[in-house]
Amino acid sequence: MEKGDFSEMLSRMKVLVDEVVNKKSEIEVEAFSEFGNLVEKLLPILNELSDKSIVLDKLSIRKSLESLENELRRARILTKSLNLRHPVKQIEDMTHDIGRSLGVLLVASLEVSIDFREQIGVLQRQMMNARFDGVSSMTSSPKSEIFANETKTIGEIEEEIIDVSIGDVILQLKNGNDEEFAVSLLRLKEFMRSEKLDGGLINEEATISILFNRLSSCKADNRLSIIQLLRRIAFGNDEKKEKMVEVEFLSTVVKSLTRDSEERREAVGLLLDLSNVQAVRRRIGRIQGCIVMLVAILNGDDSVASHDAGKLLDILSSNNQNALHMAEAGYFRPLVQYLKEGSDMNKILMATALSRLELTDHSKLTLGEDGAIEPLVKMFVTGKLESKLSSLNALQNLSSLNENVQRLIQSGITGSLLQLLFSVTSVLMTLREPASAILARIAQSESILVNEDVAQQMLSLLNLSSPIIQSHLLEALNSMSSHLGASKVRRKMKEKESEKAAAVGILSNLPASDKKVTDILKRANLLPILISILYSNNASKSPSTNSLIESASGVINRFTNSSDKKLQLVSVQHGIIPLLVKLLSTGSPITKSRAANSLTQLSQNSLSLRKSRKSRWLCVQPSANAYCEVHDGYCFVNSTFCLVKAGAVSRLIEILEDKEKEVVEASLVALSTLLQDEIWENGVNSIAKLSGVQAIIKSLEVGDAKVQEKALWMLERIFKIEEHRVKYGESAQVVLIDLAQKSDSRMKSTVAKVLAELELLQDQSSYF
Repeated sequence: MEKGDFSEMLSRMKVLVDEVVNKKSEIEVEAFSEFGNLVEKLLPILNELSDKSIVLDKLSIRKSLESLENELRRARILTKSLNLRHPVKQIEDMTHDIGRSLGVLLVASLEVSIDFREQIGVLQRQMMNARFDGVSSMTSSPKSEIFANETKTIGEIEEEIIDVSIGDVILQLKNGNDEEFAVSLLRLKEFMRSEKLDGGLINEEATISILFNRLSSCKADNRLSIIQLLRRIAFGNDEKKEKMVEVEFLSTVVKSLTRDSEERREAVGLLLDLSNVQAVRRRIGRIQGCIVMLVAILNGDDSVASHDAGKLLDILSSNNQNALHMAEAGYFRPLVQYLKEGSDMNKILMATALSRLELTDHSKLTLGEDGAIEPLVKMFVTGKLESKLSSLNALQNLSSLNENVQRLIQSGITGSLLQLLFSVTSVLMTLREPASAILARIAQSESILVNEDVAQQMLSLLNLSSPIIQSHLLEALNSMSSHLGASKVRRKMKEKESEKAAAVGILSNLPASDKKVTDILKRANLLPILISILYSNNASKSPSTNSLIESASGVINRFTNSSDKKLQLVSVQHGIIPLLVKLLSTGSPITKSRAANSLTQLSQNSLSLRKSRKSRWLCVQPSANAYCEVHDGYCFVNSTFCLVKAGAVSRLIEILEDKEKEVVEASLVALSTLLQDEIWENGVNSIAKLSGVQAIIKSLEVGDAKVQEKALWMLERIFKIEEHRVKYGESAQVVLIDLAQKSDSRMKSTVAKVLAELELLQDQSSYF
């Protein structure tokens, strides 16, 4: 009810009072005159309520006033009844009914001043004590008899109300409708305020059980009152807390963690109050969603709830499984504390979990800031084999973030990694792959050049290593050679640059939109030369060769322009598509992105070039293998430029995990050509079959707006299909919510569309 509605109700009641009072002079029943005098005393109370409407507009007061208004309407009807058989009896009953409504108002008005409550109580007492038994239809008894004991204290009045209703409280709590239940809660609160709950007036255990049972089904205002009452019952009394340890009870309270801020705050407080009971601590962590919601509240805007959630999480973290659940929910401090001070087994447990978690960049940054790097490095340097392996895998997971790379370098781990790679001890061989991967990440930082011998040591390791380790070492050497201060490294690794590399580099920088240049290059028969260069140099990884391949793949973009289908056909007939697909796996990041761009341009025309199954112009029906489920027609690599038939889709999905945002963006753009309006459902299913949906979700963490926008556009279409919503929705929602919290308004709108497809938007808004 709005403030205006509350004021309007009070105004209506004043009008009703005036109408009843004005009838005193018209009705020749003397008892009615006394009744009118009593009703007139309602006006000061209604005026006081009007003056304080902003403060007093609460559900309990509104309900009691609605009851009082109904009684006043009945009184008005009574004044219009001219043929009363028993006027005195009816007036007396009406007086008592109004008195009962005032009693409910008195119980509901616990938060008003004592003077005002006493004013209500005195009038209520007068109404309830009014007796017209000795009054004839034309006379009335003296006021002193009607209003005997008028000056009883407010405490006595409330005691009478409680005594009258005490037998019904339990039944109303258990079986009453929402309105009756709300009133019974107010009465229970009054019992507690007057310390009558402890006095044994009600069955305490039964009351707690009823409150918990009603908590799961009642309205929001009543839920809040229940939790507040439970907190008052439990406060400072471990014996009462022991009666609240049942899993069903606790699960009901945990559900309130997902609701509005005030209820959420009280629910966290209740759980914290109960947490000094061992059974509660043991059970809370096992309730599904509890730790996730506590972490969300910890990170929320409500300072009181956040503080209590933090204290409760710290208490629960004494159980290592709870600490792991907290890490899964994005709260890492307990896990880091175990890494620093836990037993060897707990350290291994936490490091192993950390290596398996799918962490966002923000989570990796948080772990680094919380101090996870140093104890993991210590485990690797000083621990036994299991400690070394678990810590290395965890460090590999964290090392993809530049800030953590700096922490690794500062820890002095580089020498220990190289020493491990030189080791020939068989038990340490399993450690070499994660060690080389970490070394490759460290090499991206110029700080590694402080040790001038690192590059030479890596070179000497190349002949001693497996292909995977060789790949990591070459990646590291390539990174080191690209640093501005790596002149000595480059001298050891540099090869002479060929003239054709320089020439192709110049050609790649010419504007691709210049058709005249394209015609000249076509007449010069450049395309076969470029293809030959790409095939012959693809196996080499030298910087000069990479530069040549990058430049050549850039020029190829000109020959695959989607606006010129004829030129595309010429390029494809020279075998460009298989080469481009190969470059997706073997090229540098620049080469990969350029190869993906060329495939995008070709794929943009596949839909218009396909051969329909219903076409009447097919002289010879193509084989079943030629049918393409994505384009819903017959596709061929050399004529329709189909990515599916070329086997490019799986390669494009693979490079979604590339560390360079340009590569990821180019791959997404290429894959999005399979989601055009006419074929999007087929394209989605094709990508999903090749495990591409999870890779697209992962690309949201790249941190580049263009990548995120394209990925969100694709996910919106992917999640229109129920099968994929069910399978991938849960893993996507954490990344989507994290992205929404950090992005600008335009990006938030796009994220909201995806969340809407997941049917999570309303639920999550109540969670966070």
